[in-house]
Amino acid sequence: MQTKTPDQFVAVLDFGAQYGQLIARRVRDLHVYSEIFPCDIPAEELAERHPSAIILSGGPASVYAEDAPDMDAKIFQMGLPIFGFCYGEQIMAVKLGGAVGHTEKGEYGPAQLAVDDADSAILTGTAPSQTVWMSHRDAVSQAPEGFKVTAHTDTCPVAAMELPQKRFFATQFHPEVRHTQFGRQMLQNFLFNVCGLEPTWTMDNIVEEKVAQIREQVGSKKVILALSGGVDSSVVAALVHRAIGDQLTCVFVNHGMLRKGEPEMVEEVFREQFHVPLIHVHAEERYAQLLAGVDDPEQKRRRIGTQFWKEFFSVAQELDGIEYLAQGTIYPDIIESGARKTGGKASTIKSHHNLIPFPEGVHFDLIEPLDHFFKDEVRELGIALGLPDKMVWRQPFPGPGLAIRIIGEVTPEKLAILKEADAIVREELDAYNARLFAETGERNSAHSCWQYFAVLPDIRSVGVMGDERTYQRPVIVRAVESSDAMTADWAKLPYEVIGRISSRIVDEVDGVNRVVYDVTPKPPATIEWE
Repeated sequence: MQTKTPDQFVAVLDFGAQYGQLIARRVRDLHVYSEIFPCDIPAEELAERHPSAIILSGGPASVYAEDAPDMDAKIFQMGLPIFGFCYGEQIMAVKLGGAVGHTEKGEYGPAQLAVDDADSAILTGTAPSQTVWMSHRDAVSQAPEGFKVTAHTDTCPVAAMELPQKRFFATQFHPEVRHTQFGRQMLQNFLFNVCGLEPTWTMDNIVEEKVAQIREQVGSKKVILALSGGVDSSVVAALVHRAIGDQLTCVFVNHGMLRKGEPEMVEEVFREQFHVPLIHVHAEERYAQLLAGVDDPEQKRRRIGTQFWKEFFSVAQELDGIEYLAQGTIYPDIIESGARKTGGKASTIKSHHNLIPFPEGVHFDLIEPLDHFFKDEVRELGIALGLPDKMVWRQPFPGPGLAIRIIGEVTPEKLAILKEADAIVREELDAYNARLFAETGERNSAHSCWQYFAVLPDIRSVGVMGDERTYQRPVIVRAVESSDAMTADWAKLPYEVIGRISSRIVDEVDGVNRVVYDVTPKPPATIEWE
């Protein structure tokens, strides 16, 4: 489904920035919709989307490099407010007649900014001397004609510049990162004081808007959705059901490798609470046969994924009148797959829904109501829709489920052990996170765990239990701190928490006589075990 762009929104032109998505998120945090576009989008194409303002992101390249990211200079003639960060400041300077030089000393990390113009539209309300976050070697050496220099650092004479008449503003530092002391204030100044935007990007408004869009598109037709119990598919199910009621059918394929209690939770939430038509496909036996003797992790993934779509379409083809397939595609999926709906070139499109193996003669039009949302926005939407916390805050969980947290062949015995051990890990660390949340008021505080689970390796070890020698399985506990899964560090859990997890697993799970804790960051390791 092509999502209707809100009446007011900020276009972020991405020059390969480390913080590209973060800029869009910071704007949205201020309740203004934002969307990321490739930096080389033609001015005419961008104008067709009717943005209210433009932000030029940073980027790692030099503006004078042969293959440096470029932009259409006509964008500066669109009459829109423009705010450039880092590389965005440099390309603004070059395109408008200024100059960029290679500084003798780069600035990376915190720097002290001196404000030269307290009346600056962007810097108003900030301190005369403040900490900002720099990441550059090149810098503007000469501002374009008419621009006023509004701030500097010891090594960067044009740390901020502006041309108020045309509403052009730029900073060499990054206002979007939290290390910039008054970055939020600067964004507020730009969005509300300069651009005159309203903070209307709120979940209540979004729910109403999405419900209206889905009703308009679907009409009286029917929709099917593959429900996994994960955050994205659950939010889509709740949203689409609110829009069209029983015209939606959810298909829950149970491959037997979900965590303890999850199939029951899906049934309870969607049958009992939301009264969604739900078909529960019990495919546990078929998957067990499919995975018998398979120990290669990629083979396990492939077989599970292929069988899932066979199970799903077997049900779909038995239902009459289905014309739409609803999916939980979210905005990072779009960005990472070539900006399918953000102006990217068609040759780069590799959105994950293209991988759905539609059987011959079967086709459904797609509904993707979350395709402009980041993950934490999806969670907020789930809360607004009334989904329970345990589903909204469900941890990342791989599609193949516990099969890839079992090293080697998946057997009924191993599955039973891992389900029980994993349930203990989650129960103890859910409680630990809840205590931190009560103390700090932050769901992702400095010491909270972002993801945690148990792993069952394909080995046994000697132990002593009840004065008898045992030869049983160890369990690996994995708990990490992260914000985006790109990098992660092992969680520095209190010893008493680790000790309680170990004692409970050994005492309560048959077949386990040892518990170990994984203290490897990502990189070099991955978060998951396979």
